[in-house]
Amino acid sequence: MRDSMRFFSDNAAPVHPKVMQAMADANQIDTAYDGDQWSARLDAEFSALFGCDVAVLWVATGTAANCLALTSLCQPHQGVICHQEAHIEVDECGAPGFYTAGAKLMLAEGEGAKLSPATISTLLSNIRDDVHQVQPAAVSITNATEYGLVYTPAEVRALGDFCRERKLGLHMDGARFGNAVASLGCHPADVTVRAGVDILSFGFVKNGGMGAEALVYFDPEHAAATRYRRKRAGHLQSKGRFLAAQLLAMLQDELWLENAHAANSAAQIIAGAAPDRLMYPVQANEIFIRLTAAEASMLRAQGFDFYDWGEGAARLVMSWQHTEADVAPLAKAIAAL
Repeated sequence: MRDSMRFFSDNAAPVHPKVMQAMADANQIDTAYDGDQWSARLDAEFSALFGCDVAVLWVATGTAANCLALTSLCQPHQGVICHQEAHIEVDECGAPGFYTAGAKLMLAEGEGAKLSPATISTLLSNIRDDVHQVQPAAVSITNATEYGLVYTPAEVRALGDFCRERKLGLHMDGARFGNAVASLGCHPADVTVRAGVDILSFGFVKNGGMGAEALVYFDPEHAAATRYRRKRAGHLQSKGRFLAAQLLAMLQDELWLENAHAANSAAQIIAGAAPDRLMYPVQANEIFIRLTAAEASMLRAQGFDFYDWGEGAARLVMSWQHTEADVAPLAKAIAAL
């Protein structure tokens, strides 16, 4: 199967050559753990990106980034409000509870895996303010969502204002943050720190990285305890310079944004071939379409690879390396069904 015909996950995409080169350049003697020259540059580079002082910790996985963020916002006896289909609920094997030593995920509804002040208020209305029930301490949202929808700056700001009013922390799972920003065309701060986000899990692995994500604290003081938690959780890698080098390479000349634009553009080509099949608007690099089992088999017989997404549906994910020529055959095949 050709790489260009595989659309089941952006996690499976190749590492960008510039990231590989950055890791090769870092293959030299330096201080271990996070004391190296590459790790030392992260705070300044990400502060320049967001236009404010931030503290940044590298971690190897999105799950670790999300869960370490939640430990900063939530005590073991408290809860984190998230969508019922959020990645931290559906796809992280109970890791949030493990990292937080027992904090509860409190599940809310919302179309396209989006939360809003109204849907959170509905959840809160059923929680008594007494010692017998878990009290929420934070909200976690995903941008782009698990169904490829993008929170706008106004939507995040509404959530940020709501969280401030209710004294709740706000975390953003940004596994596809680059795709969201590319879709919005906004400054990355507009949909994070300026909108009230406290901590961002900034995803790079899905966007051309190899094995590094950035945990971005918009209040640098809150990162101090996480440095200990990262070590205790087994995520303080001794050769952390290779993770830092990846992140710096992605920031260089806005490679993270260039890659995200490429993936989003490829997704729009597929969306244009199947407008009547779309389950949700295509706003980032994921496409959810209605396909019968027979139609899915026909596409696979032609060599295309993708996930079934429940009965009668499929998920297609475009990656940074997909060009117009790569996706054109899939678009044609879907249009011909």
